Amino acid sequence: MLSFLSNTLKTFRHGIHPGDYKDLTRNLSIERLPFSEELTIPLSQHLGAPSKCIVKVGDEVKRGQIIAKPSGFVSIGQHAPMSGTVKSIEMRHHPNGKMVESVIIKKDLFSPQTFYNEHAMDWENLSADELISLIQHGGFVGLGGAAFPTHVKLKTPEGKNARFLIVNGVECEPYLTSDHRVMLEQSEDIFLGIRILLKILGAEKFYIGIENNKQDAIDFLGENIPEDMNGEVVALQTKYPQGAEKMLIEAVLKREVPSGKLPIDVEVVVQNSGTIAGIGMMFRFGQPLIERVVTITGPGIENPANLLVPIGTPLTDVLEHCGGLKENTRQVLFGGPMMGAPQSDLDVPILKGTSGILCLTDEEVTIKEEFPCIRCLRCVDACPVYLNPSRLGALAKTREYEGMLDFHIMDCVECGSCSYVCPSNIPLVQRFRVSKALLREQQAKQKKAG
Repeated sequence: MLSFLSNTLKTFRHGIHPGDYKDLTRNLSIERLPFSEELTIPLSQHLGAPSKCIVKVGDEVKRGQIIAKPSGFVSIGQHAPMSGTVKSIEMRHHPNGKMVESVIIKKDLFSPQTFYNEHAMDWENLSADELISLIQHGGFVGLGGAAFPTHVKLKTPEGKNARFLIVNGVECEPYLTSDHRVMLEQSEDIFLGIRILLKILGAEKFYIGIENNKQDAIDFLGENIPEDMNGEVVALQTKYPQGAEKMLIEAVLKREVPSGKLPIDVEVVVQNSGTIAGIGMMFRFGQPLIERVVTITGPGIENPANLLVPIGTPLTDVLEHCGGLKENTRQVLFGGPMMGAPQSDLDVPILKGTSGILCLTDEEVTIKEEFPCIRCLRCVDACPVYLNPSRLGALAKTREYEGMLDFHIMDCVECGSCSYVCPSNIPLVQRFRVSKALLREQQAKQKKAG
């Protein structure tokens, strides 16, 4: 029996089962958002070095034209999502709360939605290194939210072997449905993207991991895998945080990525389904990453939607297109409720890593009183990487950060499962994020000092 028809659902150990709340948008097809008057393109919207700007104020740019080059290996290209004029290059608010150098493009009133230099690329006659370079200069990052440059994960280190490619179609964050819609509406791009990545990696087989709260995507992709491709769809039990790489690998292949190691150390590369669809589109049409699908959802938005949004569009324009916020909206997040980042400025731009915009009302955003830890160990049972959040939380509270290293704090994936199950309302994951940031800063200073 084909795996996607199997009654046995695979998953990983531990984790939690929050409600998925995806009904608001799961059946809404992707709509294209019109261009805004201005777009803000931050030169740093990925992990790694910022891109290097190659345009100047007053330049006219075309939709899809490169405006910033990679400044190193862990860096990517940036492109104009619409035709227009470079209005300014200045520091602007970034969704991470910092000020970041950004290119501001003012719309050409006659800018078409079509791509100006549409052409297919002869990927079959390109080498793996040439394909990797095109993906880097095409500006691709993980669209699941981490925004790690895609090409870096495709460059297999010497002595390593990538036998398997796993397509991450899990989308385990509650409310979000952008990957779900991409899998239903862009299967041709996904399968082309998989072919290209298999060639780059030299991998022998691919798997598409999808949770069973997206049964239509499981059925559709499973029934449409091209006959000449060696791959399968794996139906997974719905559980959080199954979209994390290490959890997904355990669920699909029953392989454990050791502490401090990467997926390639167990012969696996994982890529998000939306990222792979984008790569497929680039090689079909020559279009770099200039737009992405975003889920706008939650009780606080008038008209939830799945929109194809030009990168750099102001958050306010997206919200207005969806009918605006309701009066009792308390909080707007980039991402889902578990790992999303609250926004204090509604003028920030949509980034490549913006998978969703979640609007919550007074009812969902309640401040709970914190109580002492009762050592119930629910957090230990929930932690997907087998840490002891209770002990780590106690060390964080007393600022014993170096002691947290002995309890493997750097293995924490910051999924928030511990905070979710804590009956004492202790903000464990928030404390771990702060602790890890301080430890990284301390380690960087020590390294610099020699």
